[in-house]
Amino acid sequence: MNNIPWQPTASFKNLRARAAWIQHVRYFFTQRGYWEVETPTLSHHGITDLYLRNIEAHCLNKLCYLQTSPEYHMKRLLAAGSGPIFQISKVFRDDELGRWHNPEFTMLEWYQLDWDHHQLMDEVGSLLDSVLACGPLKKYTYRDIFIQVCGCDPFAAAVGDFQALLEQYQLANVLAADEQDIDQYLFLLMSHVIEPALAVQNGPVAVYGFPASQAALAQIHKGQASRFEVYYRGVELANGFHELTNSQLQRERFERDQQQRLAAGYPAMDIDPYFIQALASGLPACSGVALGLDRLLMFACGVDTISEVLSFDWHNA
Repeated sequence: MNNIPWQPTASFKNLRARAAWIQHVRYFFTQRGYWEVETPTLSHHGITDLYLRNIEAHCLNKLCYLQTSPEYHMKRLLAAGSGPIFQISKVFRDDELGRWHNPEFTMLEWYQLDWDHHQLMDEVGSLLDSVLACGPLKKYTYRDIFIQVCGCDPFAAAVGDFQALLEQYQLANVLAADEQDIDQYLFLLMSHVIEPALAVQNGPVAVYGFPASQAALAQIHKGQASRFEVYYRGVELANGFHELTNSQLQRERFERDQQQRLAAGYPAMDIDPYFIQALASGLPACSGVALGLDRLLMFACGVDTISEVLSFDWHNA
């Protein structure tokens, strides 16, 4: 009993720095005309995304879910007329645990009206520079970065081309030999080849123009998702969208998610009717982005593991 690790996983030096940086982030947004909101962590509905796993909870004899993101509730505020908003919130994902991951973590999410994803990328760059003094954000299209690093056009290559690339990078045994889903090849190459290549960049990098099949909640223009991801030293920090506002298209994407979940052997997740109704009532034109605040603070504090910026991590929570 005396050997239980009850003490904080982060030093008080880092926790004080964390508090100061969070105050800085709040000042950054309020000075730009955003106002801070709070939305539920516990919800009646989870998400349908095949690649994110909700943590279940039980409340008042009902199955509920700890939120993976405040996105749906924040968009309901936007649809109700909130204007530009931001939130610093605890979110939960039953996924990875390690250097960059903790099941409970802090997300910074914000939305600006009448902006596209390019304008929002610029603001992400300004925020990162204000915290890390890292210089301007560089932008690459998804196609260009794949051609530059892997020598292939991700929108034109066939399954056989990707299989050859996996052989080249010694990743052939990661996927099934008969895998036909091109997204699986793209995900693998992005995480194991592209991201390490981005680590050599001196400053932050944004990759935009993802395949339409990876649109999630983003608009699609000319066959590409109006979506971006931001990396710093090869680590993903943020994921943003020029937001889809069409409720029918969003419902169709959720229904496609359901089919993919069932095909993969996962249980179906109910589509959030409150979110769909909010879109139907009229979500204003906007762009939004979610940023992993703990990861940003790791760089700000110069530490190697997420535990060093959390008062208590998963192991002694």
